[in-house]
Amino acid sequence: MIPRSAWSLGWRTLWRDLRAGELRLLMVAVTLAVAALTAVGFFADRLQGGLVRDARQLLGGDVVVVSDAPTPQAFHDRAKALGLQGVTTLVFPSMGRAPDALGGASRLVALKAVPPGYPLRGQLQTATQDGGAAQPTRDVPARGEAWADPALLEALGLKVGDPMLLGDAQLRIARVLVVEPDRGTGFLNFAPRVMINVDDLDATHLVQPASRVGYRFAVAGPDAQVAQFSAWADAEVKKSDVRGVRVESMESGRPEMKQTLDRAQKFLNLVALLAALLSAVAVALAARGFATRHLDDCAMLRVLGESQRSIAWSYAFEFALVGLVASGAGVLVGFLVHFVFVALVGGLVQATLPPPGLWPVGFGIGMGLTLLFAFGLPPVLQLAQVPPLRVIRRDVGSLKPASLLVLGIGVAGFAALLLAASSDIKLGAIAVGGFAGAVLVFAGLSFVAVKLLRRLVNEQTAPRWLVLATRQIGARPVYAVVQTSALAVGLLALVLLVLLRTDLIASWRQATPVDAPNRFVINVLPEQNEAFLAMLKKAGVQKFDWYPMFRGRLVAVNGRNIGPDDFTEDRAKRLVDREFNLSNAAQLPGHNQLVAGRWQPEEAGAVSVEEGIANTLGLKLGDMLRFDVGGMQNEAKVTSIRKVDWASMRANFFVMYPVSRMPDMPVTYMGAFKAPERRGFDNELVRAFPNITDVDMTATINQIQGVLDKVIRAVEFLFGFTLAAGVVVLFAAVTATREERAREFAIMRAVGARGALLRQVQRAELAGVGLLAGFLASVVAAIVGWALARYAFDFTWTASPLVPLVGAVAGALLALAAGWWGLREVLTRPVVETLRKAAE
Repeated sequence: MIPRSAWSLGWRTLWRDLRAGELRLLMVAVTLAVAALTAVGFFADRLQGGLVRDARQLLGGDVVVVSDAPTPQAFHDRAKALGLQGVTTLVFPSMGRAPDALGGASRLVALKAVPPGYPLRGQLQTATQDGGAAQPTRDVPARGEAWADPALLEALGLKVGDPMLLGDAQLRIARVLVVEPDRGTGFLNFAPRVMINVDDLDATHLVQPASRVGYRFAVAGPDAQVAQFSAWADAEVKKSDVRGVRVESMESGRPEMKQTLDRAQKFLNLVALLAALLSAVAVALAARGFATRHLDDCAMLRVLGESQRSIAWSYAFEFALVGLVASGAGVLVGFLVHFVFVALVGGLVQATLPPPGLWPVGFGIGMGLTLLFAFGLPPVLQLAQVPPLRVIRRDVGSLKPASLLVLGIGVAGFAALLLAASSDIKLGAIAVGGFAGAVLVFAGLSFVAVKLLRRLVNEQTAPRWLVLATRQIGARPVYAVVQTSALAVGLLALVLLVLLRTDLIASWRQATPVDAPNRFVINVLPEQNEAFLAMLKKAGVQKFDWYPMFRGRLVAVNGRNIGPDDFTEDRAKRLVDREFNLSNAAQLPGHNQLVAGRWQPEEAGAVSVEEGIANTLGLKLGDMLRFDVGGMQNEAKVTSIRKVDWASMRANFFVMYPVSRMPDMPVTYMGAFKAPERRGFDNELVRAFPNITDVDMTATINQIQGVLDKVIRAVEFLFGFTLAAGVVVLFAAVTATREERAREFAIMRAVGARGALLRQVQRAELAGVGLLAGFLASVVAAIVGWALARYAFDFTWTASPLVPLVGAVAGALLALAAGWWGLREVLTRPVVETLRKAAE
């Protein structure tokens, strides 16, 4: 039971310490950590809620059943029985043509036939003319009408009101499509869209028994009924007699958007984690100083008969109140800051974001209290156990079992909360584990450096200021190790932040760069190869992907014939039930990463397989694969496995042969390039090569780039918070031994040392500690940054070799600046005042 005297003692000491400013640094550190974590928490909570809501709009319904044949009647019956609305749309490739009188141009289109009531979720936006203002609408094309993308009108040389030919039907272009909520990102959907009424579909005669038509059955209704339908549909598509049917979600429908948002969330979480880790160091240093300054108070309480238990409980009570106040302030600041995030990423989701939940509040307060109790309370609890003799010696002493227990439990709880806050086990493990390992490395190397310093400095020949500085450091080896380690941890986070802000974000941008290809061209014949490339170069296109392509079906693995029935996973069934796009190149594509095996140029009878399809089909190095390519059997051995970023907008293939030529294969060529910014280029290309398929991906790339720019701005804003935490740590680390320095300098001045000499000593000590801390921090930051890029963000990244050098210089300058600000009064304080205070 808590002694009654502890309550009153806790209130009195809290009020006194607040008035004296003793708790200021502790409160600032906790507030910054909680503010950073809760700002991200509030924003992530609202963004996730908005994405869940908007995912339905991106799908055109609450759940969508996608199939390559008319949706089985059982799905319609189940939806009707649950009282859900349902609409079926059909999507397939076709050729759109202008009438001969209007030029007769033709273009591959993604034709979509929709019924009244489409879409169930989201809203179409159309314009009455190309370039006109977009207007939302609940209508669908009327009978005899077609709505078309602006790119198609340009390609065909048509305008609103002109006729367009689709199969055997002639339809009038009535509106321009601006926004189609459920368009998706399949390869077909990159082609210009034409939308017609489902009742006009029969007149086109385009749907034949062999047509590749995609059917999308969307349902919408109350959440409970939708959940029932979704669970039933998931179970239904897994049945062996149900083929070619899948239930579409946000992950499967918009993978490139989900990847971008996931990376954004990881960046925000990483910056918030760095703020929390920095604040932990600041709290630990501030608590040590707090304990040192309260030695005399505890000695007096012990003399007056106050028990150890009462003193311990009073400090625990004081820190609990401080933690609640600082955490509450951090939650409030974080809540206000998250509105800035919302403004910076405005437009990322449709309409307004839903209100946040309460979990960020509880999480923030829990993190603040854990931070304070884990790193602040252990040295303070020592005060209750310090005997008067040790107080006279002005030494808190080593940690006692009770303090070690509190420290151990607190650190474990803090690490667990950080892992939970990271929302990604790899990210959290690398960040938390990297910092924990860094502390041990910094402490060990700092101790070795202090020992070496005493041996390397010759007191007979070295300048006097260097000798004194070396003695200062050598006289307090534990202080020097603690200060260097703390400063190095702070600099580690700051260097990581700089790398995050520059190299890692640059790597993120390079994953989907501004100059990414916005055109895919397929079906270029071998005899057109040189002429096509010459036309691209003449138009100013210098960078492009260019690969031969042929289609083949995987029919055997290791001599055993395979088919859809050999696999249980639906994706695996679909993969072996269709043809792959295959290619060949002597050199490994620069945007592919080899993860297993080796790529040997011109190795006959070898293939390289993409990592995802290898995992899905259970393929491994050394397997013999047999493909059926247009009736020809081709067998090759898996010699390497590649990692492919399908959101990179580059030319990628499931399977590649590492040879420059395959003369027996019926190849065509495909290319990916950024088109010149002038109107009419696509028309010129199609007129010169009418057999090609030219796919415009500009809208999708612009959407991804827009999301990327918004979330990077949010990361940069939070960057400021963590920099503030870094400044607090640097200040705490440098000023942790202020009173000890003041007494030592006072004694030196009393025996005749001049102020100029003492300033040189102080600068030399700070510069040396900062130089060592900056170098160590930069080396570890480069290692941790590489691990984060490789394992958490899925980037290829290499730190500059200049990072350690720049970090060392920056560490010295920052330590000097923090020392000037925090220790400048030490050299100007009157000697008598310092010695009198030390004697009290």
